[in-house]
This record gives sequence, structure tokens and C-alpha cells, in this order.
Amino acid sequence: MFRLLLGMVLALSVAPLHAAVKGEEVTYKAGDTVLKGYLAYDDTVRGKRPGVLVVHDWWGHGDFVRDRTRALAALGYTALAVDMFGDGKQTDDPGEADKLSGNVAGNPPLMKARFDAAQAVLRKHKTVDPKRLAAIGYSSGGKVVLDMARQGADLAGVVSYWGLVGTQHPAQKGRVKAKVLVFNGKDDPMAPPEQIKQFQEEMTAAGVDYRLIDYPGLKHAFTRPDADARGKRHNLPLVYDAETDRKSWAEMQAFFTRIF
Repeated sequence: MFRLLLGMVLALSVAPLHAAVKGEEVTYKAGDTVLKGYLAYDDTVRGKRPGVLVVHDWWGHGDFVRDRTRALAALGYTALAVDMFGDGKQTDDPGEADKLSGNVAGNPPLMKARFDAAQAVLRKHKTVDPKRLAAIGYSSGGKVVLDMARQGADLAGVVSYWGLVGTQHPAQKGRVKAKVLVFNGKDDPMAPPEQIKQFQEEMTAAGVDYRLIDYPGLKHAFTRPDADARGKRHNLPLVYDAETDRKSWAEMQAFFTRIF
């Protein structure tokens, strides 16, 4: 049911019916860790195109990011759903999810190594223009793409959906190459107002070309169709909003048009 709902939502805003999207299982490594991603592209599109990395939330690499990856492919991009946990791990247990995502967030060199490994895979793909790359991330994945931008990753832009914006390593002036777009739920307890204010001050001080869209009344995971069910199951502030899902996806498309 979740995948059906997601497909219906995205079809209304992004996926042309004629798209011939191909999906490929991708196995790669960062150090000794085996990572399992998923790459998608439309093989009717001629020539090289921009590539987009898609970073999962704390539940891990699952159907949600794979479906978003296919939706990006239907728009004419080559997209790679990355694996930040190793071995394609995913979970429905909040405790395990917190541990898995914490292991990445608390180890910046490991985060960078795994992100860079995925970026290398995408950059080398036959359909990709290696000079035109971007990344989007959800929740803890939003933190990943923001932290990679802070570190000066060679990306045209990054997009954070209901991401964790706090950091112990703020952006430094002149270091950030990527343009930044952040979608935030104004009532999301995982991104409290003081943290959002600090993020805005950080971006301004570092001279980053950024935009933050704060959606009133929305909580965490507002673009994830199974958010309500997971929220009830685990007593978490997760609430889906179909209209904002559609609008934010359109905003992301406009952002990509601008940076590419």
C-alpha cells in the first residue's frame, strides 16, 4: 500500500508516463564495508545528464528512497539511492535506527567516506555528466548532504527534506560550493526553532547561497507517505502531508533547473 500511495503522489507531479526508467542494483565499498545502492535512469534520454545522490533517513535504504530515485530518473536525471549503513541495512525499530544513524553522524570521516564512495559510482556512470552532481537527503540523510556541503563537496546543490540541521562543524566562509535548499516542518520537534535560527545564521555568516522553506503546522517526515503509520506504531511525531509533498517536489525541480 505504501509504494502504491507514493507512486500515485509522485506520478501527479514528476513521472511522465512515457519514461523508460531502468533500475540497477549497485554494490560498492568504502574501506572494508560493502554498500548496496540502487541506481536509476531513463534510457530514452540521449547524452549525459546531471546525477543526483539520494540519501535515506534513519530507517535505512528502503523502498521510499528507491521510489524517489526512480522519480528523479523519470525527470531525466540519473539518480543513485546510497547506502550509509552498510549491506543495505534497514530497520523498523527506532532504537536500532537511532544507533545506525548515530554511528554515521558521530563519525564524520566515515560519513564522508561512504558518501564519497557513492559519489564516485554515480560520477563514473555512462549516463552522467560528472561536472553536474547534486544530492538530496531525508532526516538524518538531510544532515549527511548538509554536512557534505559544509565540507566543500564538489556538488552543484544539496536539498534537505525534514533534515537535521544542527552541526558541531559549522560551514566556513568560502568553503561551501553547493547551493542549499532546506524543506522544514515548522512544528517538527526534531528541528526546533532555535536550531533553525542557528542554521540560518551559520549559512549567512558563511556566505552560502541558501533557501529555507518553513512549512507551518508540519512535523517530521511530511513527504513520506507511510509517516502516519510509523508515527502511530512508534509514538513518534511523523505526519505525512500530500500537498506539501507535491509542492516541495516542484520546488526541488525548480532548484535543479537553476543549478544545472
